[in-house]
Amino acid sequence: MSVFIITTLIVLVFIIIYQISKASEYATVLRGQEKVNAQANRAIAWLLVIMFLLGMWGIWECNQLFQGRLLPKAACKTGENYDSMFSVTTIVTGIVFFLTQAVLFWFCFRFQSTEKRTSFFFAHNNKLEIIWTTIPAIAMAILVAIGLRNWYDVTSPAPANATVVEVVGKQFNWLVRYPGKDNELGKRDFRKINDANNVLGLDWSDPHNLDDIISQNGELHVVVNKPVKLLIGSRDVIHDVGLAHFRLKMDAVPGITTTLWFTPTITTAEMKEITHNPDFVYEISCDQLCGKGHYSMRGTVIVETQAEYDKWMASQVTYYAGNNPAAAPAAAPADGTAKPEVKVDSTKAVTMK
Repeated sequence: MSVFIITTLIVLVFIIIYQISKASEYATVLRGQEKVNAQANRAIAWLLVIMFLLGMWGIWECNQLFQGRLLPKAACKTGENYDSMFSVTTIVTGIVFFLTQAVLFWFCFRFQSTEKRTSFFFAHNNKLEIIWTTIPAIAMAILVAIGLRNWYDVTSPAPANATVVEVVGKQFNWLVRYPGKDNELGKRDFRKINDANNVLGLDWSDPHNLDDIISQNGELHVVVNKPVKLLIGSRDVIHDVGLAHFRLKMDAVPGITTTLWFTPTITTAEMKEITHNPDFVYEISCDQLCGKGHYSMRGTVIVETQAEYDKWMASQVTYYAGNNPAAAPAAAPADGTAKPEVKVDSTKAVTMK
């Protein structure tokens, strides 16, 4: 019964619309086609003017509404350059947008069709086409050059004193590896990956792996005003290291190591004061759809002083020692002597001599 009623109502609506359109046609014939067209043109022209004014007002209100509600100031020098580039791009495109839209709506209003005005068509104008092609091309070339300069800054070789940290994505969290006292990351082999005791497939035959530290909760500790170089990779699918507060991002691709570097300039504690948010944290997001748990793939960046960083590092247990407690003293010799000789055993991860 309900289906019949709904169908009937739909048919009646179509009939009403048809009758209204027919009545409009009859009214047009009675009043005169040209007069009706002129009235319609005037109404449309004024509606376009109103639409333009409302659109500009809406843009202004949105700008005022979101002023201060977006990301806080960039937390690294590279990020400041990107913010500057964004501002220049917004100003240039904003001016062009306003001028072209103003001219467009003005022409629609000023040159509306009337009984006394006829349209004039011309196929082309070489001078006009050269102008409106050359000027945008030059402007776009300048903007692209600025973008390429900033991109080169991020992907260029890091300073010699940069701290090297490895960030590896896996469904659905980040693994962060720090070099130990030898300040060098050991070799990895994907065939040795084991979620139980070797999440990154560290090659235990490489002594440099014995003092490496792995954070499996996605915490990236960096020192303020000291450059840090990220070695980025993936264990499974394509992820993306998104550092929104630093205005940086880089794909994490299986089988390929990508890199970027930056110098943080604002500590986490200072950013809490700037944002007036005691719970503020710098985030590592995955900016590439990587599976059903993509939404939960979140890490944190802790920007701290050198003293705080050294204290945190001193409290960490090496990944090797954490999985081989009996070998802990040998894994991190405190007297500066040479590292113990390591050999592979078929039954254990390593044996120590």
